[in-house]
Amino acid sequence: MTDDLIIQTLLPTTHDLGGFKVHRTLPAKPRTMVGPFIFFDQMGPAHLAVGQGIDVRPHPHINLATVTYLFGGAIEHRDSIGSEARIAPGAVNLMTAGHGIVHSERSPADERAGGPELSGIQTWLALPEKDEEMDPAFEHVAETALPVVGDGTVRARVIMGELWGARAPTTTYAQTIYADIVLGAGDSIPIDSSADERALYVALGEATLDGMTLEPMTLYVLRPGTTPTLRSATGGRVMLAGGEAFATPRHVFWNFVSSRRERINDAKRAWKAQEFPKVPGDDKEWIPLPEVPLTVSYP
Repeated sequence: MTDDLIIQTLLPTTHDLGGFKVHRTLPAKPRTMVGPFIFFDQMGPAHLAVGQGIDVRPHPHINLATVTYLFGGAIEHRDSIGSEARIAPGAVNLMTAGHGIVHSERSPADERAGGPELSGIQTWLALPEKDEEMDPAFEHVAETALPVVGDGTVRARVIMGELWGARAPTTTYAQTIYADIVLGAGDSIPIDSSADERALYVALGEATLDGMTLEPMTLYVLRPGTTPTLRSATGGRVMLAGGEAFATPRHVFWNFVSSRRERINDAKRAWKAQEFPKVPGDDKEWIPLPEVPLTVSYP
């Protein structure tokens, strides 16, 4: 029975950003968070025209951590604490905003020359209240440093936390699980039941959960304590995300997340007044505060 496994199904909101689409399943009116995850976006998959690329101009964050994970392509990250990193498929960029950070994300020049590929997942993690105002930080974890479990054509890369007996070195602030599961034709893998809250998302291909078809680009929140089996008949790529349940709700406006609405209002004022720090090497432009943001305020 579906109700025995799935307690909530979150459909995507799709935004066409010109040349590629972004599919967003968190935050949503029915549910704001799964564990610490408060934002879940799939970018692409897309192939942009020769000479084109993504240019996400400098923009601010507070009281959260962003996690970027690619299936294809590359992105150059720069931020206001001086970090510079090129992320490629299989690696992870973890940027902790804390009391405030500004960053930009752009396609590298060598990727633009051939027409860049863009495919991956970007998530935001709410920080525990004790860490919301910490100093900002950046961490790049190479593909080779992330553990991979499975046998044959099943490969599950543990991006954050501990799953299937393997632990990722990526920093976590709350109990967090995050994995990239690649299934070949006919493969299966059990889903760990240890986290308070868990969700599955079919990013590519197809998959079933104990015989139930999982629709692509849809976030399925699993019933706590269940140990279902994920299978694919023809091959698929599925993200598993979750962790500890947060007792205090989070407010979201644009790129700002906080346990305190007044903190978000202060960040809005500060960004309008250009009081946030600049990004070295990318300080000539920025994204203005929108009047009606794509990420609206919940709750």
